[in-house]
Amino acid sequence: MPLLPGAEPYRHRGGPVGVLLCHGFTGSPQSMRPWADRLVTAGLTVSLPLLPGHGTRWQDLQVTRWEDWYAEVARELLLLSEECEQVFVAGLSMGGALALRLAAEHSELISGVVVVNPSVRSDTPAGVLLPALRHLVPSIPGVAGDIALDGASEVGYHRTPLHAAWSLSRLWREVQRDLPRVTQPVLLLRSPQDHVVSPANSALVLARISSVDVTERLCERSFHVATLDHDAGLIFEESLAFVERLTNVVRAEDRQG
Repeated sequence: MPLLPGAEPYRHRGGPVGVLLCHGFTGSPQSMRPWADRLVTAGLTVSLPLLPGHGTRWQDLQVTRWEDWYAEVARELLLLSEECEQVFVAGLSMGGALALRLAAEHSELISGVVVVNPSVRSDTPAGVLLPALRHLVPSIPGVAGDIALDGASEVGYHRTPLHAAWSLSRLWREVQRDLPRVTQPVLLLRSPQDHVVSPANSALVLARISSVDVTERLCERSFHVATLDHDAGLIFEESLAFVERLTNVVRAEDRQG
């Protein structure tokens, strides 16, 4: 099955500090590519994988599970850790949940975590119906494209496959249980006007992680896919400053004078 335009995975070998970027549920690397490009210009090594079942058609996601998505980012983390002296993980929406689970399970490999509008819990009472509903209805309308910026669009599925959505709920349970094991510095950016993920998700993350070094920033002008929205620049610069504060990295443009 051919990939949707822009859904290609991306990898760049740069300096000794690496960043693993994790995209969201039913989304693709396209939603994170501008962020990846900005990190590359600062001299960082970047990995932006395509999660299994994503970037083609929603039916392909239907036959995957959270363990498949997590295995992909865990594999990339190990590759980065072999190439780089320090590694950071970052994620949007479900990608944030994957990043937090990586931080909990591989604390020795990860120097810091950046999450944007992380999805770690159900925001609808109808979620309790998923175990049965997924056997009756294959999909429901999708959630991709929640962006305030005129002309911006997200490459993602127009349908949400319910078997995969049920598996996502299982991932949430695992992440919630392990949040206290997250001890690394954390930068959390969230949009007050998010039509996909409620503020309760970020509140849950901030309440349960064990990290002492925690920074929260608001993306005031953006909706859920803030990495493609008005506050994309804020996300890029705040994440770079976060990485630089925790390393000795000097931006490429600064080195060039």
